[in-house]
Amino acid sequence: MTSFSKFLKESQFTRIAALVLLLILLGIGAIPGYLKGRWQWQEPPPVVKLKEIKSLRKTGLKLPGWQTLEQREQNIGEHKWSFQVIQQQSETTQVLVLLMPQNGPRDQPAVEWTDIDSFWRWKVAQYRPVEFTVKGLPGSGRNSPTKVKARFFRGVSKQQTFAVLQWYALPNGGNPSPLNWFLADQRAQWRQQRVPWVAVSIILPMEPLGQVEKYWDDIQSVGKAVQGALMEIFQ
Repeated sequence: MTSFSKFLKESQFTRIAALVLLLILLGIGAIPGYLKGRWQWQEPPPVVKLKEIKSLRKTGLKLPGWQTLEQREQNIGEHKWSFQVIQQQSETTQVLVLLMPQNGPRDQPAVEWTDIDSFWRWKVAQYRPVEFTVKGLPGSGRNSPTKVKARFFRGVSKQQTFAVLQWYALPNGGNPSPLNWFLADQRAQWRQQRVPWVAVSIILPMEPLGQVEKYWDDIQSVGKAVQGALMEIFQ
């Protein structure tokens, strides 16, 4: 009983601390707009390349070395995603790439992973946080490798088992937490800029109840290609 009570108290304190931090950051983000006679959340700075980002729902991504077998808009939860099935020319395995691009300057990442879980009705197992790096883009001013943090797990539905990789792609990397984007966007607004984002969920079929770790190299390769293609759009 004691250990459970301690856990609940610590969990409650963590939630309160996170809420206070968010309120402070919201206040800080509003100060520049207030001093200029307007509220930041009423007139947020524009998102660069927003038109190109939004069009991903209809076009999907062009990935070197991969062929698109199918691409369409797909309703998942309350949002529309790009549903893109890809395949390497020399392979038979098909990979599903789901993209939910930012839809406007006030659009924020929130519950995308919950929507995905509900849509597939899978049970999450063998979860672990992962990292991978993407080469810098020539001529972009970012020649150093870009780090991406992501969620990696096995999803088991009634019909099939999948290896799943998820993160929010940003111009300078990626992270599965919406808080990471929020902090970066608040810093950018001080410079009258914004940080665009795209939610990414890569789904790779695997054998029933197998070890998801066996598929890390394969799904990481797709992740690098997707992040690299999105970075080209962001720049």
